[in-house]
Amino acid sequence: MRFASLGSGSRGNATLIESGTTRLLLDCGFAARETERRLDLLGVAPQSLAAILVTHEHQDHIKGVGPLARRYRLPVWITHGTYRQNRCGELPAVQLIHSHQAPFRIGDITVQPYPVPHDAREPAQYIFSSEESRLGVLTDSGSITPHIQQVLSGCHALLLEFNHDRRMLADGPYPPALQRRVGGRLGHLNNEQAVALLAELEHAGLRHLVVAHVSEQNNHPERVRDVILTRLPQLAPRLTLTCQSRVSPWFEV
Repeated sequence: MRFASLGSGSRGNATLIESGTTRLLLDCGFAARETERRLDLLGVAPQSLAAILVTHEHQDHIKGVGPLARRYRLPVWITHGTYRQNRCGELPAVQLIHSHQAPFRIGDITVQPYPVPHDAREPAQYIFSSEESRLGVLTDSGSITPHIQQVLSGCHALLLEFNHDRRMLADGPYPPALQRRVGGRLGHLNNEQAVALLAELEHAGLRHLVVAHVSEQNNHPERVRDVILTRLPQLAPRLTLTCQSRVSPWFEV
């Protein structure tokens, strides 16, 4: 199994996961044409996707889901709550799921959804497994629950949100109401929350730590690196930061 970020941040998020003959797109927060361009940089044709999975209904995750699905007749896997928000328009094929449901298979990939605390109708994040490989994804969560820690245990790769630095958020350009939303228990993970989660997880089998959803206004890549490597210096060879404007390389799990 391998994966790549098409871009991650408040202006758009999408992640490509591939195993065997199966390719999945997790979220599509870019316009369809921009998504096509970014997929092409990875040598992937949109019509080769087996499905799009959706985490929640915020625009930076769902903007291109409807247009891309309609253009290429792609099935969309989406929670009942997210689907009821009707942010995608008409879809060619819908698979409704629950954030607490048992794992299911799409082609060669097993998908396990799990609930997260975020200010959306029924947000879900996912674990992707194929043979002995296990990729955990966690973004758009305002706090860490025991269940989150449990499901992320034993992953061989993590795509993990380090959204904001608390001091930069407090001193930054966001109005107070938005600061409270981003920094609240239903908002986004700050650097200290994310690194505290990492410290509780087993690292022996972790091959890749890929940092995602870093705020361009309220964080900085060097701050993220510093907080991780000060607490967990052994992760330095496995650490990569995603970028809002660039496609990442492939990560083999």
